[in-house]
Amino acid sequence: MSNPTVRLTMAQALVRYLAAQQVRIDGETVPLFAGMFAIFGHGNVAALGEALYEHRDALPTWRAHNEQAMAHTAIAYAKAQARRRMMAVTTSIGPGATNLVTAAALAHVNRLPVLLLPGDVFVSRAPDPVLQQMEDFADGTVSVNDCFKPVSRYFDRIVAPSQLLSALPRAIRVLTDPALCGPVTLALPQDVQAQAFDYPAAFFEPRIVSAPATIPSPVQIAAAAATLRAARRPVIIAGGGVLYGDATKTLRAFAERHAIPVAETQAGKGSLPWDHPLQLGPVGVCGSSAANAVAAQADLVLAVGTRLADFTTGSNALYPKARLVTLNVNAYDAEKNSALAIAADANESLDALTQTLLDWCAPREWRDRAEQLGNEWRAVVERLTATRNFRAGELPYEADVIGAVQRSAVDSADNDIVVCAAGGLPGELIKLWRTRMPGGYHVEYGYSCMGYEIAGGLGVKMAKPEREVIVMVGDGSYLMLNSEIATSVMLGHKLIVVVLDNRGFGCIGRLQRACGDAPFNNLLDEDCATATGAPAVDFAAHARALGAAAEHVDSIGELEQAMKRARAAKSSYVISIRTDPHRCTREGGSWWEVAVPAVSTRESVREARTDYEAALRKRDQESGA
Repeated sequence: MSNPTVRLTMAQALVRYLAAQQVRIDGETVPLFAGMFAIFGHGNVAALGEALYEHRDALPTWRAHNEQAMAHTAIAYAKAQARRRMMAVTTSIGPGATNLVTAAALAHVNRLPVLLLPGDVFVSRAPDPVLQQMEDFADGTVSVNDCFKPVSRYFDRIVAPSQLLSALPRAIRVLTDPALCGPVTLALPQDVQAQAFDYPAAFFEPRIVSAPATIPSPVQIAAAAATLRAARRPVIIAGGGVLYGDATKTLRAFAERHAIPVAETQAGKGSLPWDHPLQLGPVGVCGSSAANAVAAQADLVLAVGTRLADFTTGSNALYPKARLVTLNVNAYDAEKNSALAIAADANESLDALTQTLLDWCAPREWRDRAEQLGNEWRAVVERLTATRNFRAGELPYEADVIGAVQRSAVDSADNDIVVCAAGGLPGELIKLWRTRMPGGYHVEYGYSCMGYEIAGGLGVKMAKPEREVIVMVGDGSYLMLNSEIATSVMLGHKLIVVVLDNRGFGCIGRLQRACGDAPFNNLLDEDCATATGAPAVDFAAHARALGAAAEHVDSIGELEQAMKRARAAKSSYVISIRTDPHRCTREGGSWWEVAVPAVSTRESVREARTDYEAALRKRDQESGA
């Protein structure tokens, strides 16, 4: 008896297959793909659009206002779901496709799943070239979608309908594998989308997708445990893998049993409650004084689920004498910096380490010192975010705004999710935002992508509709990409957006001056070329034009009152407030390597270069390089 088949277009088969994928979360079976964001054009509207309409109940389709933004929304959704569920995104060929490239890079850097489905040129080449087609003078097989190859974990161009039989299972494997996880791009030529094929009916049967936990090697566990036993001053650095691996409870139990203090990365913030005695706060360039002091004194660093980027390691200068033990499901990340690596699941590995370490604990004086420093840092956070009196004409800065936003929560602070991405705000938020729950802090800082904030907030709200999602965004990022305010209103997903207007790119302006450079091309009122003066942007009026409720406030007291109105609102609410572009939190922090010119006519640059070279020598000497 022959196996039954069903005749479908490639586009119909693609959508039907995606709709059939399921995942079990907390005992409930739900669709793996929550839906599809789509902006249609001639490269995807006829075939893929028709298929999405046919299956709109099983795989909902939403229209956005910007291709990059809708991909950010999909990525943020997957992050808020701890990578257990995800979304797909489709665009036409040409600018719609290339608008996705930045988002693909963001997902790749942050190890987050998103399925990108850009249209592509005709495989037949009969109407060659078509509208929006880029022609490569040396290679007839190239289209703009080849830009996705370096920013995708898996890339394929579907040149025949039958190709889906192998391409789709490979795509799902990459999207759901903890070690491989990242963006997948399937380029869809528009003529092939419309072609029919007799697919095996079994290909579309519902299936539960799972990725079994990677069990650690006993040899690796034994070596790591022996190294830990020999340590007198150990510290744990918790990265995003702790949250994605659902390992927060295991990490807490491990830290408590073995009396090891914990510091966090941007992606790992929330791994331990902010007020836990062993919580040191963030580590690195934007780190707390507690975490950085402990890291500098540590003789062993256990890095769990972090890719050890320069902001975490202080450009590899923060803990050069510590023995580094890495625990990461991705071997590429685990084997960085000549570490003693455990390439396995965080829960399995921490449990295995405990079973080997038994009742071993870090020395009492080390734990006591870490707890003292952690308490001192929490007092600093309280002071920086407390209500204060302002001098006449003094503008608030980020710490004042963060404090006001958190005070406005009253008894519901643990329900808030803060979303941010770029500029000075991530450095302030990681120090000052207080969260007890995993997922309460959602900041994209792996790619530090301006424009992620509002679109990302929409994705978080779609993933966690019961939570209050507060997007904190600078005026620069707001102006770069704000269109998904309209999408949030259209789809009924309420956001609270707080715009900190410092009249330019304040963070990079401060860095520019720190490198000895002249203030130039960053602050609208001070150092940018203008014809008739810098524009006075009314962010509240703009947000109202996009359909949101909005207001501008002139003080921190007014902000607290506006936050109460925003929390009571049923739809998206935008609040803008002027802030100081020159001030930032000086407490905490560590050195960060930013190359300063070796030759300059400016004395300030030459002085900065001297300091830079001294810092390089210090790092090399301490690391033995």
